[in-house]
Amino acid sequence: MKRSPVALFAVLGGLALACCQWLVFVYAPEEQVMGLAQKIFYIHLPLAWWGLISFGVSCAASIAYLKSGKAKYDLLSASSVEIGMLFCTLTLVTGSIWGRHSWGVWWTWDPRLTTALILWFIYAGCMALRSMPMPEGRRASLCAVVSIAGFLDVPLVFFSARLWRSIHPSVFASQGGGLEAEMAVAVASCVISFFFIWLALLLLRYRQKLLSRRLDELFFERMMEESENEQH
Repeated sequence: MKRSPVALFAVLGGLALACCQWLVFVYAPEEQVMGLAQKIFYIHLPLAWWGLISFGVSCAASIAYLKSGKAKYDLLSASSVEIGMLFCTLTLVTGSIWGRHSWGVWWTWDPRLTTALILWFIYAGCMALRSMPMPEGRRASLCAVVSIAGFLDVPLVFFSARLWRSIHPSVFASQGGGLEAEMAVAVASCVISFFFIWLALLLLRYRQKLLSRRLDELFFERMMEESENEQH
């Protein structure tokens, strides 16, 4: 039997994230203005990036589904949306904690925060759409369209701090004009470690959906056989 790489990626992600704790709390210097609270940046940024990438994967899978009609692409799109929603939710939560210390409020209608919240609602609607009772093919097509349309908001989230006046800091900007070398190393390491965690979660959820679909098919086949046996 072919072994799944999920466990390998999960272990690599866990070990890498553990090593990142030393980089974050020991190697990287403490930010002069925000102090220790700035350390949440090393979690907030990877969550945001891989959340946006999840929605990108969902968009690509949705396009592939609309072109081919193959169920595997629909399942991949659904899995990506779920992982993206998890990461997007954690991004908003960690961002609120950071904002409370930096700006004095839990939430402000800053362009980046607003576009991120809109993105969250779009894909929350996509997940709700999947639970609606309708033919499988129609539901998959509608979800694909919503996923593709929702991805149009991703560039706005990414570039919002540059397109509009925003109090949200740029990705690699600090009050000193840029991240110090030690901070940049810690950020890059955290992004890489979250890649393994993100990939493990995505593959695990995709595998679960494949198995669930297969169980449904077997259950339907069994019901059809029992129905035929009763008729005879």
